Parts: sequence; structure tokens; C-alpha cells
Amino acid sequence: MLVRLSTRARDATPQVLAAARRITRDLRDGTGSLRARRALRRIRRLLGADAAGFAALSGETTWAGVPRDEPVAAALVHDALHSEATQEKSGIIAVPLHIRDELGGVLLVAGQVAGAAVRETAALVGQALERGKLEASADQAAQAELRALSAEISPHFVYNALTVIASLVTSEPDRARELMLDFADYTRYSLAKHGEYTMLSEEFHAIETYLALQRAVLGERLRVQVRVAPEVLAVAVPYLVLEPLVENAIRHGIEPRAGSGTVQVRGEAEGNDCVISVEDDGVGMDPALVAKILAGGDTGGSVGLANVDRRLRTVYGPWFGLVVETAPGAGTKVVVRVPRFQPGVMP
Repeated sequence: MLVRLSTRARDATPQVLAAARRITRDLRDGTGSLRARRALRRIRRLLGADAAGFAALSGETTWAGVPRDEPVAAALVHDALHSEATQEKSGIIAVPLHIRDELGGVLLVAGQVAGAAVRETAALVGQALERGKLEASADQAAQAELRALSAEISPHFVYNALTVIASLVTSEPDRARELMLDFADYTRYSLAKHGEYTMLSEEFHAIETYLALQRAVLGERLRVQVRVAPEVLAVAVPYLVLEPLVENAIRHGIEPRAGSGTVQVRGEAEGNDCVISVEDDGVGMDPALVAKILAGGDTGGSVGLANVDRRLRTVYGPWFGLVVETAPGAGTKVVVRVPRFQPGVMP
């Protein structure tokens, strides 16, 4: 049988969908946030209810509107939390909210509202809370990865850098002082608490101090070229997105090879994009190993590559990960392409 919506019902559909979208957005931080009160007001209007409320697992309830009988509402919350089943009495419906199969609270609706509509709303709220929890978990994982990357300063590099600085204190005190300042800058930037994003100028300053220290350690074995176009210096990028690539070029490209080697770092604008490349003429890598590293498998000692690739894709989308060109004995070139302007990406 064909069921035709009335003109009034068809006209209401976009408003209902818009309200559902806004409710989902307002519940991103959970039912205890300030925006959750706005979600309750939207739910109340959507259902035409006298009042709508969220009850936490403790039983504490936040309302939009005033229910006629708060003691009855409190009793329904108690029963719904302990039975994990819908409770109804005196024009008040209490529906348990489940987040990934775990009890997360109760939705309360007071007034002449159909029970099916309340249950559908509770399902919408539960899905919104689950999505918010997943997004929060992803953010926490990203921050944990960033902290791990920040803490990944090679003890071998630190020891060698300080040893070189100590050896120059008597013979070349001015150079020792400059290198010590470079070391202080490098460790401060790598270990300090930063925001999620920084400017490309800060990233280039960090790699310049790192390269100065590595040149002091490796001497004539390391040649360096850094070229960056002024128009990209103010581009916002994820924090610590370049230094791991430069470190990888030296540790896995230049240090294992016999004789000297060169690391080139370039940054330039290409239309609306900023393109950064880190290239070395070192020992190179097996492309299959690189693919495995970027896929999150065997790191080959290159934890930084997978970390940077994953963060770039998370921030800019799947088309903006690392591009790695390499082969055994042919050196390695890593290319980073990011939009020069990206909404929400600000230092």
C-alpha cells in the first residue's frame, strides 16, 4: 500500500532533520556539557514536550522546562538506571541511554508525547554520545602519539651532541656557546608543551638547530641545504611534522653510508598548496618496507614516518599523506603537501 505524506508532514521533514543534526552536534561533549542544555531545549521543542532532561549515572538530572512531578521523575530515573529498561508514569517517560552497549544515563521526557517518539530520540542521543566518545578517544590517541614523538629524542644523538660541545669549550668557546644555545632551542621545542599546530617558520627553525648540531657531530660527513620560500613561512602545520623526517634522513640515510652525504630541505608554494621535501643521497630503503612502515607495520626504526603520515591524513584528509620516493642505494625523498589555508588549522 502506498502511503502519501501530507503537505504539512513533508514541510516539517527538513526541520526535523535539521533539529536532529543540531542535537547530535550539541551532544559531542556529553550530557554534562553546557551545550547539552541547548540539546535538551531542542529535544523539548522537537517532541512538543513540557520538559526534557538528562540524568547522569549518579541520578543527578538537568532539565529544560519544569516537569509536573519531580519526585516521580527521580523515582523513574532510579528504576531506569537499575533495570536498564524504559520506565513510564504520570506523563513522564524515562529511557536508558546506551553508549557502545554501556549504560550512560537516562533521557527524561514529560508531557503528552508518544513513547515511540521518545525511544527514537533516545536512540539518536545514544548515537550522538557514542560518536562524541569515539572522537574524544581519537583525539586522545593523536595527542598520545604526539607526546611519544616529542619524547623520541635519540639518547645517542644527545650524548654525541653534548660530547662535541664539551670538547669545544676550551678550544672554541664561542662555537661551543652557539651549539649549546642550539641544543637548548632544539630540546625546548621538541619537549615543551605545544598546541596542536604551529607555523612552518617554527618547524624550519627547529630543523635548522637540529641540523647545526648534527653537523657538529658528523663533521664533513654531513652536508646540508635548506631553502624555503618566504610566502610559506606563515603556513600553519601540525606540530613536529618536519623534524622527524629530517632526523630519519640522517639516521637511516646518511649515517649508515660510507663517506659524506647531503640532506636537502625545501619548502615552496604551488598554487594553493605548500610543498615541502626532505631528500638525502644516503643508502635508501626498500619501497616495500616503506609501504609497510606507513601502513603501521614494521617500523624499521622509523616511528616518525608513520606518525607524521597518520597525523597529516587525519588533519587534511586521505590525499595529504607522505609521498616517499626511494630505492636501495638511491637515497630517499619524502614529500609533504599541505593546503596553505585549511579551516580549523591555526597555530
